[in-house]
Amino acid sequence: MEMAQPAAGEGAQGRSTREDWLRLALQTLIRDGIDRVKIQIMARQLNVSRSSFYWFFKSPQDLYGQMLDHWLAKNTGPILQRSLRPARSITEAILNVFECWVNEELFDPHLDVAVRLWARRAPEVLKVVASADQQRLDALTEMFTRHGFAPGDALVRARVLYFTQIGHYTLDIREDMALRASRTRAYVLAFCGQEPTAEELARFGATIRVATGTEARPG
Repeated sequence: MEMAQPAAGEGAQGRSTREDWLRLALQTLIRDGIDRVKIQIMARQLNVSRSSFYWFFKSPQDLYGQMLDHWLAKNTGPILQRSLRPARSITEAILNVFECWVNEELFDPHLDVAVRLWARRAPEVLKVVASADQQRLDALTEMFTRHGFAPGDALVRARVLYFTQIGHYTLDIREDMALRASRTRAYVLAFCGQEPTAEELARFGATIRVATGTEARPG
């Protein structure tokens, strides 16, 4: 009598999917760093055999590549999309980008910091991070240029906007949403030299409330 072969991802203890492995790898990267993203460790946590990993990934390097692909889609795509979104003013355009900073569905700051820490030890990852940073900066620079800023000025303002926010996450500055929202007007003014209108601030406030479920109001 022939023995039935295990289904894809099925081990002695249970089953797993590609998404299970990838989700756990990303969670582990954020919580413990890349050194703990190990097949044997994750197999125990998923309660599956080690061999089930190879139903979904050719090698650990394949998993690492898919982790970086996820990071790029999660954290770079939304910035590019909002930088390109039509806006009637530079202040409205900046508030479009700010949506990424108040909604972790659009930009995961914990993942971003974890990938940057990984990149410090892995030259191949550093290249991916540098490329993503350049894509983000190029999109922000183009946004300022579309709204009438000279190329050199647009580049510097894009760098100030972007580096300020990434630095905020890297320094692990913790502020409640109400406090952050209260500084919206001042941040926009600092980044572009113009004040957002009351209507623009009201729209952004509605975005915050939908994203966070709070009553934070931009000031």
